[in-house]
Amino acid sequence: MKKILFIIITTLSVCGNTFAYQVLSTKEFGKGDAKNQNIVVKCTTDGGKLSEETCSLRRYAKCADKDKKNCNGWQPWRDLRDTNASYSDWKSAASACCKKKGLR
Repeated sequence: MKKILFIIITTLSVCGNTFAYQVLSTKEFGKGDAKNQNIVVKCTTDGGKLSEETCSLRRYAKCADKDKKNCNGWQPWRDLRDTNASYSDWKSAASACCKKKGLR
């Protein structure tokens, strides 16, 4: 899963402004219920230039049992500055975050 996500993010980074933002970093931390994935994207202006504005996105492991030792999925992606909204994939989370800032 980690390798697949890295390949997808690398491909999108190389493609440039296809999705109107640029992936700056992606990391995976922890084990079990403390495991999470983090992505930081840089938004672009309407003119297509990179902005200094970034969006930090995170999702946590989904655990099926009380002991949180059987973690085999992921919770929805969340924008760290607006944790009320959840997104099925990081691209929609990045798009919504940049849009809230008046960017793409």
